[in-house]
Amino acid sequence: MQPLRVCFAIDNLSRAGTESQLLALIQHLDRSQVEPSLVLLDGEGDESRSLEPANCQITRLGVRKLFHPKAAQAVWRLRKIWHETRPDILQAYFLDSSYFTVPIARCCGISTIVRVRNNLGYWLTRKHRILNRIIRPMVTVSLTNSESGKQALIDADRLPEWRIRVIENGVDLDRFATLPEPLLRSEIVVGCVANLRAVKNIDGLMRAAKVVCERYPHVRFRVAGDGEQRAELHELHGSLRLGDRFELTGATSDVPGFLGCVDVAVLPSHSEGMSNALIEYMAAGRAIIATDVGANAVVLGGTGTVIPARSDDALSAAICDMLTNPEPARVLAKMARHRVESGYSRTAMVRRFEAFHREISRSSRVAFSG
Repeated sequence: MQPLRVCFAIDNLSRAGTESQLLALIQHLDRSQVEPSLVLLDGEGDESRSLEPANCQITRLGVRKLFHPKAAQAVWRLRKIWHETRPDILQAYFLDSSYFTVPIARCCGISTIVRVRNNLGYWLTRKHRILNRIIRPMVTVSLTNSESGKQALIDADRLPEWRIRVIENGVDLDRFATLPEPLLRSEIVVGCVANLRAVKNIDGLMRAAKVVCERYPHVRFRVAGDGEQRAELHELHGSLRLGDRFELTGATSDVPGFLGCVDVAVLPSHSEGMSNALIEYMAAGRAIIATDVGANAVVLGGTGTVIPARSDDALSAAICDMLTNPEPARVLAKMARHRVESGYSRTAMVRRFEAFHREISRSSRVAFSG
């Protein structure tokens, strides 16, 4: 049996959650089952180039704006490539890549089109909703990584359940296998892995840190990540006078190394689908605090503290409680590691995708209507 030819499409590569999950999937797919290729709508930046997987065909289109003469040239180029390579499945991530590649795939006769949306659509504008309606009839199945993401597709896009599939994220457990037990050091570190964007609520974490630092002189805060909110957060850092008690350490390619120096791992986001950072916290065996958004509570399954979203008081109180009562937090940290081993390994995720691709390729013989 010939392997399925699956073409993945995304704007650019980066170390963010969705992109890192896609790269791991491409790397670990069984080539006897799936032959992957990758289309990058842009792909010309240094970071994106440095992350390109070595074991699949890659096409960089260099498109940064959909309504630009270069985009028209890229349409013909991509059509030529797909007529030659004849993918069985297109799996498109993010808005612009979906708007661009889905109609071309239909014109090229690609019978199975999967659109991935792992967030809850909190940022969708009227323009995006119109474009979504245009491409919706062309999409075979919408894929998301959580039941909350599925419900968002039902509510916002009016999709029937049979046109939505859920495949949860996975984490490479071996990378987190030898980290020290948390909450045993004289200096306690509260850490967060997140892009510096408003939805991640790092400003709320800063305000909570101000309260915690006033009560506990042996606590420090560190955030690994970068983004457009950096300047604003630096200004807030100065106004709160957090000094060296709160560090924005920048983006990291070594998440296990960062989490190995963290005792309490926090996910303070206003919105999530299924958080990649959360399952990394669990794999690292950290004491965890997460807001009650998206799939956070379901993924944790009682192995961490879940707090209301948009509450600085709840966040600071939860951190203080762990510092005051470290033993229950250490027990939950061990339970979190066991839970991620049983349900959220990277190997299990890749096998789920392979089974999904086989199933959806067979079912694409059925006509899908908008």
